[in-house]
Amino acid sequence: MLPQSKLQDVFFTALMAFVMVYAMICYNISLSIGGMQNFVFLAAFNEIIIMWPIAVVLELLFVGKLAQILAFRFVTPGKDPMIMMILAISSMSVCLMCPLMSLAATILFKNAGSEFIAVWIETTVKNFPMALCWQVFFAGPLVRNIFGLIMKLIKGNSGVETGVNSSVNNFCE
Repeated sequence: MLPQSKLQDVFFTALMAFVMVYAMICYNISLSIGGMQNFVFLAAFNEIIIMWPIAVVLELLFVGKLAQILAFRFVTPGKDPMIMMILAISSMSVCLMCPLMSLAATILFKNAGSEFIAVWIETTVKNFPMALCWQVFFAGPLVRNIFGLIMKLIKGNSGVETGVNSSVNNFCE
């Protein structure tokens, strides 16, 4: 299930950004220390408090719409299968977010100095294959399934008499 309202879009974006950013931080820490170690899973939380909001803001203000515009140059809504739409938008999102998030990481964590451009390009090139594969094969399907489950649970509970029925119904619509 995909978002159907602005509130759903914000929630979906925050969830997707968390899953993507957390994995990419773990990946980058592992690259910098020469391999994956158990402490990386906790160490990633030091950076996620900075990088997650950056990803959410970029996606909501800029990348989301531009990714759709670029994707719709290759696929046509209503004509092409939904999986092609999802893959096209996901791929374009990675094409836009990877250099932007690599830029943020280079500025905030790399101490690149006079080699800034080279370090940013290297970071982007190292991150892109991981980001694309993680998005297409793992994060995308996982987050869409979690989001769909949450929407079903909310819609299933919307008939219960509470003070939040109108908020729940607006969220689901």
